[in-house]
Formats: sequence, C-alpha cells, structure tokens
Amino acid sequence: MDLLRSMPLGLYLEQPITWLHHLDARVKLGWLLAFLLTPVLANHWWRLGLVAFLIIITLSARIPLRVWKQQMGWLLGFSFLVFIVTAIAPDGLAVQHQPRLPSGEITKLEPTAPPERQPWYNPFGWGTATPPKASPAPPVAPGGYSYILFDQGPLKITRRSLDLGIRISTLLFTLIYSTNLYLLTTAAEEITAALEDLMSPLRRLKVPVTEITLTLTLSLRFIPLVLEETQNLIRSVRTRAINWKKLGWRGAVKIWMAVCERLLQNLLLRAEQIANSMQVRGFTSPNQHKVQWHQLRLNRWDWLALAGLVLLCASRLVWGADV
Repeated sequence: MDLLRSMPLGLYLEQPITWLHHLDARVKLGWLLAFLLTPVLANHWWRLGLVAFLIIITLSARIPLRVWKQQMGWLLGFSFLVFIVTAIAPDGLAVQHQPRLPSGEITKLEPTAPPERQPWYNPFGWGTATPPKASPAPPVAPGGYSYILFDQGPLKITRRSLDLGIRISTLLFTLIYSTNLYLLTTAAEEITAALEDLMSPLRRLKVPVTEITLTLTLSLRFIPLVLEETQNLIRSVRTRAINWKKLGWRGAVKIWMAVCERLLQNLLLRAEQIANSMQVRGFTSPNQHKVQWHQLRLNRWDWLALAGLVLLCASRLVWGADV
C-alpha cells in the first residue's frame, strides 16, 4: 500500500513539465478563484460547462494517465454517485401539485348551450330525457410542463431533486479538482511567492504577511511527510501478521489507538526537527531574514491567460446567471 501513489492529492508533479507549469502562479490563482466563485448562483449549463472545461484542460496539458486517472477517476465516480442519490431522494417539498388553471375557469371559456326547460312536475318521466352532461376533461398545462420527471415504483425524480443533484455534484467536482489541479502544477514556493505578492498591500496595516506565507509553505511541505509516516506505520503493522480475529474489536481498537499515538509522536518529532534546522540556519524571524521564495514574471502566455480569465467572467455575467 503506497499512500504517496494511491492518494496523490495535494502533491506537486515535477515531471513531466506541462504548459500549466509555465504559467505564473498569480494567474493560476485567479483562474482557481474563478472556478470556485463562478458556480455560485449559476445555471446548470454553466456548472456542467466548468466540469467539461476542467477535463479539457487536463487532457490538453498531457498530464500522465497514472496521475489524473487516480484523481479524476474516483472523483468523477463519487460525484456521479452523489448526483444519483440526490436525484432519487425526496426533494423536501410536501406540496400537492396541480394544474395552474382551475377547471372552473376553463369551462367558463367554453360556449355552452342554454339549459332546457323541464316541467315543474313529472312523476312518471314522460317526455324526452336529457342525457347527463359529461364532466369536463382535466386541463393540460401549457407547454407540456410536468414537475415529476420520472416516477416508476420507489424511484421518483422531480425537477427540484434533479436541480439539487446537478448543483451538488458539479460543485463538489469543481471545488476539489480545480484546487488539486492547481497544487499539482504549482510548486509550494511559487504559491507562497504569489500569495506574498498579492498580500503585500496589507503590510501597511501591519499584517504579518511573511509569517503567514511561511506557515503556508511549511504546511504544504508537511503533507508528504504525514503520508510517509502513515504509510510506514501501516506497513509495520502488516509485517507483524497480527491475527485480528483472535484479538476481537477491543484488541483491534487498542492497537490502532497505539498506532495513532505513535503517528502523532512521529509528526511532532518531524516538526521539531524542521524548527531546529531553520533555527540553525539563522532563520529566527522573517523580518530579519530575507526570504527568496520565487521570482515571478509575466510572459505573453500569462497575459493571454489573463485575457481568457476576463472573457470567462464576462461570459458568466451574460450566460451563466440562474434565472
């Protein structure tokens, strides 16, 4: 069980270098914010279009199959499962739906013959009997509108449940995959430099920008260490050939509690080693130690990406509104 390969979320792809790697981290951060914010209050076509656009970007960047298959494969399956469950679940509206126009108003519009005069008293039923009038047919909604889209046995899909399914599944995929694609093609130093450059005006308000970016860099660098420690502990438990059936659930819980305690100790030890190494190198305070994260430059491809970002936001305002 290799967690670094089976759970590649948040890891940086060093090889091969794609065209996404060459874009400026600030530009990619703007695109990430667009993917996260434009689905809010957007229609279905816009949400589905963002999902298709993310898939096209992944395929055009020629990211290795082993990488995007592990990430996009399970995420697409999970999002589709969420869509199916939400679509067939009750929509939460306990309302009896009926046609928009009552039958009484429709019958008033139809021309009716004057009623025939009946004798005031006819006990034997002499004369011509008038046939009973047929009840008016139920009105049909204009345009063939139907709130219930599918109703077969226990499965029932309404317009509201379908709307919720599309909203939740597309938002889940866009939120997770766009963030993971950004981390996959952007190094931790580039992310830190981009955030520090964008947050530099906050220095006038005495906001510790460098400390915040340094904490973010250490957090991103600490993710592979956590996966590595977890992987080593799981391998150590498997090599001991423990008979879990004889232990029972209490013994299994005790063992896993001991493993979690050991994992916490190892992570704290790694954090202490990182702090000591920074202190030995003279990094006592970011204000006294100059931090060179990454040199940011905007080339022509970055300007084209910024123009595409402006077009994306304009398209959201024109065609993506949920009316």
